[in-house]
Amino acid sequence: MEKKGHSFNFEGGEILVKMGASWFVSYSYYMYCDKKHKSWENNSTVKTRLHYYNQGKAYHYQWLQYAVSMNEGKLNRNSLGLSGSEVLEMAKKVLQKFDNHS
Repeated sequence: MEKKGHSFNFEGGEILVKMGASWFVSYSYYMYCDKKHKSWENNSTVKTRLHYYNQGKAYHYQWLQYAVSMNEGKLNRNSLGLSGSEVLEMAKKVLQKFDNHS
């Protein structure tokens, strides 16, 4: 499942790359904003990704901060059926939830 030739150059990036930024945002959106959102389920590696999601809990806020500034075109290449702009909007909404609880 590990992607070759790609990494995120920030703390915890080696974990995020294993689940994918779009998947991370999609699942975070499900957890914090909308339990009806199910795009994160659209792959065969959900259990593995959930493992990495939980492993990287300490980095979630940092990852969301990074995600809102990601390239929309690159985010379009996810396998979840989400557009890059949808991923960015979800990341912003989840980040707002984090900011409101701190």
